Amino acid sequence: MQRPTHPGTASWRTGQPWAPRLRRMSTDDAFADVLAANSAYAACYQLAELEARAAKGLGVLTCMDSRIDPLALLGLDPGDAKILRNAGARVTDDVLRTLVLASYLLGVERIMVVAHTSCRMAGGTEEDVHAAIRAAGGPDTRSISFLTTDDQKSALRADVQRVRSWPYLGNVTVGGFLYDLSTGRLCRVC
Repeated sequence: MQRPTHPGTASWRTGQPWAPRLRRMSTDDAFADVLAANSAYAACYQLAELEARAAKGLGVLTCMDSRIDPLALLGLDPGDAKILRNAGARVTDDVLRTLVLASYLLGVERIMVVAHTSCRMAGGTEEDVHAAIRAAGGPDTRSISFLTTDDQKSALRADVQRVRSWPYLGNVTVGGFLYDLSTGRLCRVC
């Protein structure tokens, strides 16, 4: 069996250890592809006139998983919402700080916390993640909490309650949702 070469592969998501073999690139080469793509994007850029405020009054916290396209899955256009992403779509202190700014300065009146199926941060333990990082050649990360959970819906409910009870966010409506990666459907949890 061939070893996976990218952390987004099925083996990484299921916690099987592997050691990637990454080719060292020069600083000039490491970002050449995305800089070239940016040049093409900038040549047709049309978003300069968008306002900084969330046009639909929406803030979305979701996972950093590349399979999630928050604008498309919610039928939104650029400028409609403020999008926050982290591993597992967890409500952290930084998320709360950002939501306060979004609420009072950027027009966010409602917040969606969107977890997803097949998330690496759900269904495993902190030690599983630390071990996977070590097996991939990474450092000892036991001083970091990755906020894993073995009960994703309970964690989602707790995170939504954390936002709802945050004294600086009393003026927003908050909901918790689970996005099914196999169907593209969004289900309200709380």
